[in-house]
Amino acid sequence: MEYVSNSMASRMCQRFRGFMPVIVDVETGGFDAEHDALLEIAVVTLWMDGEGYLHPRPPAFTHVEPFPGARIDPRSLEITGIDPDNPLRGALSERQALDHVFNPVRLAMRESECQRAVLVGHNAAFDLAFLNAAVRRTGHKRNPFHPFSCFDTATLSGLAYGQTVLSKAVQAAGHAFDGREAHSAIYDAERTAELFCAIVNRWRRLETLERDQVGLTLS
Repeated sequence: MEYVSNSMASRMCQRFRGFMPVIVDVETGGFDAEHDALLEIAVVTLWMDGEGYLHPRPPAFTHVEPFPGARIDPRSLEITGIDPDNPLRGALSERQALDHVFNPVRLAMRESECQRAVLVGHNAAFDLAFLNAAVRRTGHKRNPFHPFSCFDTATLSGLAYGQTVLSKAVQAAGHAFDGREAHSAIYDAERTAELFCAIVNRWRRLETLERDQVGLTLS
C-alpha cells in the first residue's frame, strides 16, 4: 500500500470537502434493488500523490449469495455470465460481503482524513440503490457511504469526452477496454476508477496550466 503523508491526506480531504470518492460496481439479478439479488460487488479506493493527482488502489471484490426470496432474472445472468448456483463462486452472505468491502474503505478514510465515503459509479444511482438496499436488509450499522450523494462517471465523461457509455468513455480517456471482460463487477470497477481518475486529473492539469500562465503574466 502506498505511503500517504499528512500533507497528501489533507489534500485529498480538502479536494472533496471532507468526502472520499470510492468507486463501486455491482452485478445483480435485475434492476429492482429491493427485490432482485445482489450477486457481485467490487470497490476501488483512491490515493492522491504530492502533485494532487488521483490513483486507484487494488480492488476489493466478492461474490454475494442471493438474499432469501431474492429474484433473479435469467436475462441478467445472460449478460453477466454469473452462475449463482456454482459452489466455486465462494460467495459471501450480504452482511459478510459488506464487511469485506467496507473494511478497506474505512481504512482509506482514516488515511485520507475524510469524514465520509461518496460512491462513484457509472450510472451511479443504480449501484447506490443496491448498496443501500443491502445495508437495510442486513441492518448494517457501519456503512461508510453517504446515503444519497454520489459521483456519476456517465455524466462526468459526457462533459469531459462527449461519451456516456462506459467502454467508449474509457477509451476516450486513453485506456483500453475489453468487452469480453465487461459486466464483471471487478473489471467494471477498475475501468470506472481509471475513468474517474482521468477526468479529475485532467481538470487538475488544466488548473496547473492556468496557474502557471497567470504566473507568467504577472512576472
